[in-house]
Formats: sequence, structure tokens, C-alpha cells
Amino acid sequence: MASSPRSPGEPDPAEVPAPEPAAAASPSPAGISLRQLLMSLGEPLVELQAAPAGLDVEIRSVALLDPEDPPITQPGELVLAIGARGRAAFPALRAGGRDGAAAVAVKLDTPGQAAALSATAVEAGIALLSVRSEARWEQVDALARAALESVPHGRPGEGPEEGDLFSLAQTTAVLTGGIVSIEDTANRVLAYSRSTDSDEVDDLRRLSILGWQGPEAYLTRLRKWGVFQRLRASDEVICIDSHPELGIRRRLAVAIRSGERQLGTIWVQEGSAPLTEHADQALLGAARVAALHLVRRRRELSADLTLTRTLAAGLLEGSTGPQPLASHLALDAARPAAVLGFSYGNAGASPSELTRSEVSNLISVHTAARHRSALVTQVDARIYVLLPQLPRSIDVGTLRGWGQAITEAARRHLGMSLRGSVGCIVPGLGEVPESRREADRILDAMVSAGVATTVAALPDIQAEVLVSEVLRLLSRHPEMRDPRLTALVAHDSRSQGQLAESVLAYLNAFGDVRAAATELHVHPNTLRYRIRRAEELTGLDLGRPDQRLLAMLQLRLPSAL
Repeated sequence: MASSPRSPGEPDPAEVPAPEPAAAASPSPAGISLRQLLMSLGEPLVELQAAPAGLDVEIRSVALLDPEDPPITQPGELVLAIGARGRAAFPALRAGGRDGAAAVAVKLDTPGQAAALSATAVEAGIALLSVRSEARWEQVDALARAALESVPHGRPGEGPEEGDLFSLAQTTAVLTGGIVSIEDTANRVLAYSRSTDSDEVDDLRRLSILGWQGPEAYLTRLRKWGVFQRLRASDEVICIDSHPELGIRRRLAVAIRSGERQLGTIWVQEGSAPLTEHADQALLGAARVAALHLVRRRRELSADLTLTRTLAAGLLEGSTGPQPLASHLALDAARPAAVLGFSYGNAGASPSELTRSEVSNLISVHTAARHRSALVTQVDARIYVLLPQLPRSIDVGTLRGWGQAITEAARRHLGMSLRGSVGCIVPGLGEVPESRREADRILDAMVSAGVATTVAALPDIQAEVLVSEVLRLLSRHPEMRDPRLTALVAHDSRSQGQLAESVLAYLNAFGDVRAAATELHVHPNTLRYRIRRAEELTGLDLGRPDQRLLAMLQLRLPSAL
């Protein structure tokens, strides 16, 4: 709900709860961490701006601080600074840091205030949350108190959604060329890939799915062959040869592991066609992605994945600093990092045949197989891979190879055309927005300039990137354009002529009339006439270098031809 107009710093009477003392709080014996609070309130309501002490700071109560009250807080409080917008929240931040409060929540008048408030919060040593401007303070207060009272402490929650694991199984099947099942350590089937040909499925696979557990006779054989022992002891992909006499086809298996603990197994059965060349690597990546699902068996831990993606997206966009994500995932913020960007092309399968989750799964599997700490998140219409803690010896060429493997897999296995970009390798997490901006610049240029390559780094297409940005500047500022060229385009539009197109072809060919005429499929004399006619109509002198340069740029605008 939108708040009513008011002067900066003045509280909105409609959103301020009934008066109560500033120290009034809702105690919770155990308290919850800032991480748990963010999972409960979620991105639609609040956004983390700073967490200098990390996300494990304990919140034990909620307190309302009115601008008329003295800035006094209590240890462990979440302080809701109602009415103290923007810089008016400085006293609450300093008081919270002085008194040991856990966090202060404020509303911002403008996005630019976040930097100054975050700096003050870091200096005071207290977490800062920004509340959405349309949210009402009583709503924030009620939800925060409910979070304190209802977040479970060590109580088992629901497991991952079936759709997540089934989608991962299907993606893994596409990448390996086989038939996939995901099982827990008790050999209970958790998810499996679809198979259109029932003749490809062997007896072990069929009986396992129908009974949701591997048949004991087959499990005994696998134990006898030492398969389960090898899975418990190793992270490597294990190959089990075919046994036609037992109705068992060749298959691969890999343990799903969290640290030293085995969480389950992924099995890939070979069908009528051999498994793909890189099936081992794809299976290794799939196991690491599957671990993210299986390890989050508690409700709050399933929300942890959402928080991770939110923090990663905030870092990519530059709205959240590196510290919250580094603290949340125990990352070394001082290690090199980079961003890979991917956008959807026009070719390939229709949206009804290919969901975004399938593409994200494919990217996740490929990157997890190459870099354990890779994080995949979607911002608007693009998918980004954040690569923290990179080896200091890694280079852009290696990252370009990762991107090419992903786009080729998407085309080959999913029928999907992707464009990929490699952002610059930056010294640490704090510079990640710079790498994301470079990745976006490359993707923008690949679209506008029609670059043929599917994956590029800035050195590969630097000229195309810079020209596309100059054209974008011309597009946004009509006053920077030559009105004579604008008039020429308008003349062609009225008369269905081709003078502007001919001028551009002539300039692109460096004045070589025969080459330009061949490009346009006209006689050289026809082109010479069109160039003279364009100069006569507009007063342009294409013999002057400055006018040629401007004409080449302006006539490349999408709206020009």
C-alpha cells in the first residue's frame, strides 16, 4: 500500500502503530539469527544493506523507536526506526551500535541514501535493513514478532520440492545421454528422468521406480561387486558394466555428498545409444547441485537457498555489499571472482518446451562440475554465474571455455540458443558488480551488433561493444545527430527510396563503389547516382572525413534504416 505524501523525515501517521514505549519488546527465549529473520520476512518486505557482524547475529526482541523518543536501545533488539527516513536514522544506528542492538530497520527516501547509511552502520557495527517504502510499519512489526515466535529451532521441516529434483534428473539425463534416477542412502528413489522409449529401461531401473526402492536381489549383487563401498569412500564417478544375463545395462553412479557425509546417489543407465563423451563430468556437477537440495531438509534451510540467491543478486546489482554473502557462505571475499552472463537467443525450442529452470539446471550442473563455489541466479531476463574464490592463476580464456561448453550443451541437448559473456576477473567480491557490468556490456553489443560468436570476452569484441555504446548514446540524445542525415532517412521513408542504405554501404566499403554495389546487388553507376543524389538533397559532403564518420555512425542506428 502506498503511503500518503509527507515532508522528508516526517512520520506517516497512517503507518505508525499505536503509541507504545520505545523499549517495549517481544522477548524470545532463544532468539533467532539475522539470517533466519531475512528468510522469514523475505525480499519483498526488507532488503539487507549492511551486516558488519555477519548474518549469525542473534535477534531476541523487536522494538519501535519513534523520532520523538531518545535514541536508546537494548541488546539483541531489532529496532524499527519509524519516521526516521534517510539521514534522520543516523542517531538510531549509532545508538544501536553503542547499546548492542542487533539491527536497525529504516525507510529510504532515495536510493542514494543507502550508501551513507550503510557506511554509518558499518562504522557503528550494527546491521542495517531497508524497508520497502510501501510497507506499513505495523506490518513489519507483526511479521518480525511472528518470526521470533514461530521459526523452528532444530525441528525437521519439509524436504526439497519434488519438482526441483525431478527437473535436475531430467537435465542430467539430457547432458549424459542416459536415463537418470536419484536415490537416498537407503536406495529409495527420490526422483527420476523421463524416458520416451520403454525398451531402453532395464529391469533394475524399472523395478526400482515401480517399488520406489531397488529390488533386494539387485542390491545384493551391487554390494557383492563393491559398488556401494566405492560410493561411500569416493567422490569419483563409478562405472558398472552391463550384465545382459541379469537384465542390467551399463550405468554410471556418483555419490551425492555434503562434506564427508553421503546423502544419496545419482545413477545413469545407458539406453540404446552410448552415453555422451563428457557424461562423467556432467554427473559430477549434477551430484554437487543435488547436494544443495538434499542437505536442506529443514524448512529454514530450504529458505537458505532463496536467501543465497537474493544476496547473490544484490551483490551483482550493487545494492548489497560483499560481506553478507561472504559471511553467509563462508567465502573468502579477498579471492579473485568473475561473472558469466547468459541471455536467451531467438532460435531453439519454444517456451512451452523449455522452461527457465531447465536452462538454469544445465548451467548449474556445468559450472558446479568445474568450480565448487559457483552460484547461479537470474536477474530480469538474464542468468548469471557468480564465480567466487577463483584460483589466482585462472584466466579469461578458461572462463570463455566454460561458457562455450554451456552454450554448446544448451544447443545440442536442449535445442536452445544462448549467448554467453565473460566479465572481467576482479580481485575480490567487492568488485563483482564491475564484472557483471562488463558481462552485460558484452551481451548488449552481441545483440545490437549481431555478433556471430556465441560466447565472448571484452577483448574479443571490444570495438563492437564501444560502437554499440556510442550508438546507444546517439539514440538517447537526438540533439547529437546531424539533421541532414535525419532528413535523408525521412526522404527514403516517404519515397520508399534507398539513398541512406546506399550511403552506408558506400562508407562501409571505404568508398569502393564496386564492392558496395555488389553488396547492394546494383550496378556501380546506380550507386554513384544515389551517392550524388543524397549529397544534393542534404548538402552533405562525403569527401569530408568528419561528415563521413558521423554518417557511418548515425545511419547505423536501428531507427535509421
